Amino acid sequence: MTADQVYAGLGLIVVLAVGSQVLASRLRVPALLVLLPAGFLAGALTDDVDPQRLLGSAFSPLVSLAVAVILYDAGLGLDLKRLRGHNRRVVIRLLWLGVLLTVVSAALFAVPVLDMSAQAAVMLAAILVVSGPTVVGPLLDFVRPAERLRRILVWEGSLIDPVGGILGALVFHGVLAGNRPGFGSGLVHFLASAALGVAAGAAGAAVLWLMLGRVRLSEELATSVQLAAVIGVAAGCDALRDDTGLIAAVVMGMAMANLPGLDLPVRRPFFETLVSLVIGLLFVSISATVTPASLRHVVLPSLALVALLVLVTRPLVAHLAALGTDVPGRERWFIGWMAPRGIVAAATASTFSAELADHHVAGAARILPATFVVIVATVTLYGLTAFPVARRLGVLRPARSRPLLVGGAPWVVDAACALRAAGVDVLMWAGAQEERARIEAAGLPLAPGELFAAATGAGAELEGITSVLLLTGEDDFNALASVTLRDSVEGLVGRLAPQSGDHGVPGRSAGGDALFGPGLSGAEIAAKYRAGARVETRTADGPLPEGVRVLFAVGVEGRLEVVTDGDRPEPAPGDTLVVLAEA
Repeated sequence: MTADQVYAGLGLIVVLAVGSQVLASRLRVPALLVLLPAGFLAGALTDDVDPQRLLGSAFSPLVSLAVAVILYDAGLGLDLKRLRGHNRRVVIRLLWLGVLLTVVSAALFAVPVLDMSAQAAVMLAAILVVSGPTVVGPLLDFVRPAERLRRILVWEGSLIDPVGGILGALVFHGVLAGNRPGFGSGLVHFLASAALGVAAGAAGAAVLWLMLGRVRLSEELATSVQLAAVIGVAAGCDALRDDTGLIAAVVMGMAMANLPGLDLPVRRPFFETLVSLVIGLLFVSISATVTPASLRHVVLPSLALVALLVLVTRPLVAHLAALGTDVPGRERWFIGWMAPRGIVAAATASTFSAELADHHVAGAARILPATFVVIVATVTLYGLTAFPVARRLGVLRPARSRPLLVGGAPWVVDAACALRAAGVDVLMWAGAQEERARIEAAGLPLAPGELFAAATGAGAELEGITSVLLLTGEDDFNALASVTLRDSVEGLVGRLAPQSGDHGVPGRSAGGDALFGPGLSGAEIAAKYRAGARVETRTADGPLPEGVRVLFAVGVEGRLEVVTDGDRPEPAPGDTLVVLAEA
């Protein structure tokens, strides 16, 4: 290819990756629904979008390293201490039953229907066990199922990605080991590959733990160090033994998420942006390698495999996983209707299919197109039907808001109690032990851990946080926290306005909406409270008396509207107002 074609091809891949994600966000559909057709059509219509021609032999290693970054990022969300309560049994069963039944059913089905050897069928089945948070998360955001369902499915998706990555790599090396002369040499090769990945991942995590825990690094440098470490370790492993870098990346991520005494700056905007871009580039690039000719004899058998996985295997896994638990039948059916395949399936298929074909494994060339069809079919099916199915089953989450109130002053606790009485699902966080005790004494739910873990990333997803209201008595903390959180929380990030005339605190331009309007800074509310003012609830049925200021308006469905400097809600008759009434 000429230099002009290389420039055009690489530029078009980047534009398609980002443009498809933008279009998907505007249409409120999973990005895969746009990325996969965009890449496939670009690959079919032009010769410029051909990653194998653009990058040559570097394409497969780059895909492997990109998947390592994604798996490391997925591993960072696996703080196993958060998997508690009665949901633990369901999630664990979904994992091992899902892996076992999917591998057995898909492999047995693929041998006769897709005309594969047993080795290629097992490889395909191992690839198809994964779903992943990059696919499940956007679907759940659109559907908004009940909170417990969201917890179970997010945990399953977060855990199955690295489990599937490890399983895929191990099966791949097992297949290659099976092709080597002699059972003993094959077993040694298999065990050596697994041991190398685990050992290198543990060593990489130890180096990162020392760097991030002992060396004072800025957030940007800490993120860059993590990126360099995971790519360096994965590349070193792959140089010694092919694709052991995936195992190392997963081990590193899980270790970093669970090592004690480490304040790891994970899920920051730069890392999220990088992973999102990598996902887009991978999907466009991989789908561009799937040619119409390769799909000619694979589409119908692959759709039959989709029918087996969607209609038989997944519902069976869901019902067996919930057996003997308090998960009701309608929720079991919805769990059984949520198992789309995503980025790890596509990337591992791209990585393993060609190499197994090079080793003359019968049917290996059909692994990638079959995986492509399964991904497109499952994402399309679940994306179009998940919401009506959830509505028919009655498992949709109520439209109520769930704000995180930060602070534990008496007036803040009273405001939280008033919101809860008005039907708002309130979550609170405070740093001081006295304030935390006051919150617990009022019977309000207290977010565990650190503020930024509770308000962003996996913490916010699992708790269903829709907004963050910074109500502490420290104006500088409120202002700085609002700057940090505003790019990580989708809803409102509001803070108390600084005390009038205080020039030492960042103003409104520092970020975050100033709450409650003029004259109601934190110090001023505290002063009014000491003078006898109280937080009360009133019905929006007429003008308010003198000395009563509206703080919140709560709709009949529990939807919260907050008074800010730039937004004063207009409550409808029957809505509940949470007000500050002066003595």
